[in-house]
Amino acid sequence: MNGTGPSEKKRKKIKIFLAGIVLVLISAGIWWVFAGQGQGELQVPVYQTEKIVRGDLETLVSSTGTTAAVGTVEVGTQVSGTISKVFADYNDKVKKGQVLAVLDLALFQSAVSENEANVMEARARLRKAELECTRNRPLVAQGHLSAQEWLSLETDRDLASAAVLSAQASLKKAKTNLENARIRSPIDGTVITRDIEEGQTVAASYSTPTLFVIAENLSRVEIEANVDESDIGQIRVGQEARFTVQAYPDDVFTGKVTQIRLKPTTISNVVTYTVVVDAENERGHLLPGMTATVDFIVARAEDVLLVSSGALRFKPDSGELNGEAGPGDERGQGPEKQGKREHAPRIFTLDSQGKPLMVKVRPGISDGNQTVLLEDGKVTEGMVVIKGSVAEKGPQKTNIFSKLAPSRPGGRGRNPARAMR
Repeated sequence: MNGTGPSEKKRKKIKIFLAGIVLVLISAGIWWVFAGQGQGELQVPVYQTEKIVRGDLETLVSSTGTTAAVGTVEVGTQVSGTISKVFADYNDKVKKGQVLAVLDLALFQSAVSENEANVMEARARLRKAELECTRNRPLVAQGHLSAQEWLSLETDRDLASAAVLSAQASLKKAKTNLENARIRSPIDGTVITRDIEEGQTVAASYSTPTLFVIAENLSRVEIEANVDESDIGQIRVGQEARFTVQAYPDDVFTGKVTQIRLKPTTISNVVTYTVVVDAENERGHLLPGMTATVDFIVARAEDVLLVSSGALRFKPDSGELNGEAGPGDERGQGPEKQGKREHAPRIFTLDSQGKPLMVKVRPGISDGNQTVLLEDGKVTEGMVVIKGSVAEKGPQKTNIFSKLAPSRPGGRGRNPARAMR
C-alpha cells in the first residue's frame, strides 16, 4: 500500500486541476452568454429626398426629319437639242421670265423659215382657187358649166383654205419651239440645282428632263419629319414644334405643323408618318437637305409644382410607413387599409421621427423625369419628399436573445432611419 500511495495522490491532484479548468471555461461561457455584449451590424434604410419645386414643364414627341425649300419648281425643256449657253448657276437669284439657258437655235430658226414658206405657198394656192371660183361662177348660171365641174372647183378652194390653216399651225409650232429653245424661269426665286452644262444634249421625246430647280422662297423652310405610329396620335395641325440642326447646335428654331400626310412609310417593320413643319428662315441659316431633330410640344404647364417621377414610384416597406397625412386623414393606418389605396397616386414625406408619411396627390402631365402636382392644399412648394432609399449598415449591440432571434432589418424599435438629401 505504501508503494501505491504517492501515485494515487498524484492522480487525484491532476483530476482536481482538470476539473478546475473545466469549471473556469464553463463559467466564462455562461458569463459571455448572459452578460457579455458584442457589436453587430443592422441594415437600416437611408432615404434619398428632394424638395417639391415650382417651374414649367412640357411633354414632347421627338423625331428626325429633313429641311426642304418652300415652293420648289423643276425647270425642264419641251424641245430637244444641244445646250448652247447657260446663264444661271447655283444660288443665283432669278426673276420670272429670265433666260436661264439657250439651246442651239439654228435648227429651230430653219424650221420657222420653212414653215413661213409653206404658209406663203398655201395662201397662193388658196388665191388661185378663189379666182377660179369667181371666174367660173357666171358660167354655172348660164349653164355652160356642169354642177360636177363646179363642185370640183369649190373643193379645190376649200382644200387650199385648209392647207393655209395647216401651214399656219405648223408655223406657230415652229415659232413656239424656237421660243422654248430659250429656257426661262417660271417664278422669282433662287437656283438650288443646275443639271446642265454647255454642249450637253437634252432629249424631250419621252419625258421632260429637269435642268434647274428653283426655290420660290428660302426665307421659309419645311421640315418633313418622320413620326412613329405610336406617337402620331399626339400630333395635330397647328401644333408648335422646336428643332435643331447639326450646323447650328446652339440655335433652337421654331415652327408649326402644317400637314400630316396619311400615307405611311414602312422600313424594317417600323411604320412612320410624314409630318410637315413650316418654319421661318429669315437669317438664311437653314439650307435644303439639313437633318433636323424635331420636338413636337404636346402639352405645356407653366408655374406649377413639380416633383420627380421617382417620388411617385417610391414605395416603403409596410413596417416603415407611419400613416397618411392630410386634412381629415387618420394616421397609423394598418397595411390592410393602405392596401386598398395602393394604386392611388401618392408621395411620401418624413415625419418628426424620420419615418415615411404618405400624402395623396393629384398628378398632372409628365415628361418622364418630372411630374406636375395639382395644388390641393396637401402639397406645397419646398416640401421634402422621398424619391428612393438605399440600405446602409449600422452598429447594433447584441446578446443571446438577439443572436437567437435577430431582428429584421428596418423593423420597428430599432435604429431610426436617416434621411439623405
